[in-house]
Amino acid sequence: MDISIIIVNWNSANYLRKCLGSIFDQTKNIEFEIIVIDNASFDGSDQIVKEEFPDVQFIQSDQNIGFARANNLGFQYASGEILLFLNPDIEVIGSAIERMFSQLKSLPDAGAVGCRLVNADFSVQTDCIQNFPTILNQALGIDYLMDRFPNFKLWGKTPLYSKNEKPIAVNVIIGACIMIRRNLFEKIGRFTSDYFMYSEDVDLCYKIKKAQSNVYYLNEIEMIHYGGKSSMHIQNSFFRALQIKQSRMIFFKKTKGNLYAKAYKFVMFLISIVRILLIYMLLPFQKLISKNENLIHSLHKWKSVLKWSFGIHEYIKN
Repeated sequence: MDISIIIVNWNSANYLRKCLGSIFDQTKNIEFEIIVIDNASFDGSDQIVKEEFPDVQFIQSDQNIGFARANNLGFQYASGEILLFLNPDIEVIGSAIERMFSQLKSLPDAGAVGCRLVNADFSVQTDCIQNFPTILNQALGIDYLMDRFPNFKLWGKTPLYSKNEKPIAVNVIIGACIMIRRNLFEKIGRFTSDYFMYSEDVDLCYKIKKAQSNVYYLNEIEMIHYGGKSSMHIQNSFFRALQIKQSRMIFFKKTKGNLYAKAYKFVMFLISIVRILLIYMLLPFQKLISKNENLIHSLHKWKSVLKWSFGIHEYIKN
C-alpha cells in the first residue's frame, strides 16, 4: 500500500462525502486506502460510507476523543508506507495527492509535506503555514497586522506569496493536510494526545524538526479547504479562540517550560484587559462602526479570554 489516508470526522457528513468523492475521482496512479474515524458525531457518515464508499474503512468512536487521539486510532488500522492526515472538509484538486506523494519520496530530508490550501474562490488560506508559536507572535498575531505586513518574518508565511514552485522548508504546516513518512510518524511517537484540538499539528512538526527531518510546503499543489466546518457546529463561538490558547499553553509547557507558559498566560491577560477597555471606549460610537454587532461579540470573547487567563476554563476540553 502506497498511502493510508486518515480522516477524522465530526459533524461534517456532507463535506466528508465530497472529500471522499474527490479522492476517488482524482487519485488514479497510486495504491491507497482510506480510514475514516467518526468522533462520536453520529451524523450519518456511517451510512454515507457504507452505501457510497464501501471500500473505505469506517471506525465509530463512542466518544469525542479529540483530533490527535482519533488520528492515532486511525493509524492503528493503516498499512501504507506514507500517511496522509486529511480533514473531511478538504476537496482534492487533480492529482494533488499523487504529486505530494512523489515530492515526499523524492526529498531525502523531508519528513512531511503540506500543500497550498485555498478557499472555495481559490484565494489562499494564510494559515496553511506558520512559524512555531512564541509569546511575541501570538501577542502580535492579529488580522490587521498580518494583513498589512504579510511577509513579516514573525509570521513565517513568506512562501505563500512566493512564485517559487520548488518545495520550501517551513516550520509548521496545518493539520488539515499533512503527509508524513510512516516510519518517522512512529519514531516521533505519533500525535501527542495531550491536545484535544488545535496545536497538535504544531507539536507534530516540532517533533519532526527535533528528529532532524524537514517539513516542506509545496506551493504549486493546491487543495480546497472549506475550513472550520466541524467547529461551526459548536454552539459557543468562543470555543475556538479559547481552545487555541489552551493548546498553545500546553505546547509552551512541553517545549519551553512551565515558566514560559505562565508568561504567555500573563501576556494574554494583559492583552484581554487592553482589548476590553478599547471596546468599551468604542461602544458609544458603535453606530458609526461597520458591522457593529461584531463589537459586542468581541467584547464577550475577550471577557472569556480574561476568565481563561485566571484559570476559569469555560468551553475548554482537555
